[in-house]
Amino acid sequence: MKRPFATALALALVVSLIAVTGCAGGNDTSTTPSEEPAKEKGPMTIGSKIDTEGELLSSIVKLTLEDAGFTVVDKSQTGTTDPVRKALLNKEIDIYPGYTGSGVIFFADADPAVYKNGQAGYDAVKAEDLKVNSVVWLTPAKANNTWALAVKKDFADKEGLKTMSDFAVYVKARKPTKVAASDEFFTNTDANPAFESAYGYRLTSDQEVRLAGGNTAQTEKAVADGTDGVNFGMAYGTDGALADLGLVVLEDDKGAQLVYWPVPITRKDVIDKYPEIETLLKAPFDGLSLEKLQELNARIQVNGEAADTVAKDYLESGGYLTK
Repeated sequence: MKRPFATALALALVVSLIAVTGCAGGNDTSTTPSEEPAKEKGPMTIGSKIDTEGELLSSIVKLTLEDAGFTVVDKSQTGTTDPVRKALLNKEIDIYPGYTGSGVIFFADADPAVYKNGQAGYDAVKAEDLKVNSVVWLTPAKANNTWALAVKKDFADKEGLKTMSDFAVYVKARKPTKVAASDEFFTNTDANPAFESAYGYRLTSDQEVRLAGGNTAQTEKAVADGTDGVNFGMAYGTDGALADLGLVVLEDDKGAQLVYWPVPITRKDVIDKYPEIETLLKAPFDGLSLEKLQELNARIQVNGEAADTVAKDYLESGGYLTK
């Protein structure tokens, strides 16, 4: 009568051992530290100004971060300078390509003379923005994307227009003048108001054709086509479509304009969390010369290529991607 009990007891012990062994085996198959999945990075939300170069630069930032394992939310073509800046400060976006010369409008006590030197302007806005707003300016591209006025070459030759001083004489002579530009160009103190102050002309409201956003592809095409009598248009120093459209830029012979180096801008909390971002973006922005930006912008403005395609080609050809 006792054997069945002993057998049952032995069987119970074996089952218990199997259960314990099974648990131990489960621990053995757990992920080792070296096999742990990579920590998720992001999401990083990227914005940009509404223009060709803003889209190109945001694509360069986006593809570089994605290559490094970041999840990126693309909100490029966000708006003009003011709304993009507010979006960064309000944490609606985490990074965007801005310009050094904007320091003059960001800080009321900024000395415009400082911002007429690329390095001095960069150093000034980098230090001030970090101190006041905990905003971090990363490595700049040393290519001056400053405000300019473009005109058809044949018209410039006919009217003797080579410089902004020539333009001022033309305007004050009350010759037909229609300037296509963004609202920002007409209102920001560092844009047309700076030209007006330096050269002594004043545009009337009927001489201003205000286009939504700041896309110079639109303003330059309006000049090339003579749309609604437009004969002058807002341009940037790094625009790629000028030669293709038969346009020339009027020389800022009195140095009215500031230097605008493109720079990825983010917040200190972002860099504190992901310090590698600064290193990741340094080489791609170091490689953007004035000529290179004109070339890349032309592929978008003139050839109609997608910004992501152009950015990817640039990053791959420069060896800036790892995957």
